[in-house]
Amino acid sequence: MTAGFNGFPVAALDFYDDLEMDNTRSFWEKHKAIYAESVRGPMTALATALAPEFAPDGQTVKVFRPFRDVRFAKDKTPYKNHQGAFVRYGDTTGWYVEVSPRGVGLGAGFYDASSPRLHAIRRAIDHDLTGPELERLLHGLRSDGWEVGGDRLKTTPRGYPAEHPRIDLLRHRSMSVRRSLGFDPVIHTAELADVVRDHWRALRPFVEWVGANAEPRIEG
Repeated sequence: MTAGFNGFPVAALDFYDDLEMDNTRSFWEKHKAIYAESVRGPMTALATALAPEFAPDGQTVKVFRPFRDVRFAKDKTPYKNHQGAFVRYGDTTGWYVEVSPRGVGLGAGFYDASSPRLHAIRRAIDHDLTGPELERLLHGLRSDGWEVGGDRLKTTPRGYPAEHPRIDLLRHRSMSVRRSLGFDPVIHTAELADVVRDHWRALRPFVEWVGANAEPRIEG
């Protein structure tokens, strides 16, 4: 179901409402056809439609698996309560969209940065030019209703003083900028692809900042 995107049907939201009440294998087996047709199919079509603009050089589109990794989790429920897709811009960096019981959400950022990449990002945040540039980008996005989040250290990262003017940004181990469309009627229509496209375009300067500053330098 990748030929065209026509929105997420109401059945997609109903599916996740019911899954939250009965997150079991028996429920999944009875309703997996609804998942395939109303959730995964439309999500694949949406990500495929957006990829040509946002995934440079044929980067990959990932529609995430519905199964949770419960090996080390206290919560052993087997299935995720949302369906996400990721359009890759660079290593662990790109654009995200999801459908869940809360409607549709979207965003962009970087996750799970390796030590060399995280070191490079922190060095850019520390820099007198690239650091304030990121601050300005994020301030503008917050003013426009975006939420900045991500995994953060509770302590000060090694090598940086606690009084650093951008210490809050330096604490990030991942960083995302997100917003929710909720249950806006557009999520059930083909026009959702244009809405996500416009929002992702607004995040392009942030994604490009990460892409430009996350590559470790070769010292020589």
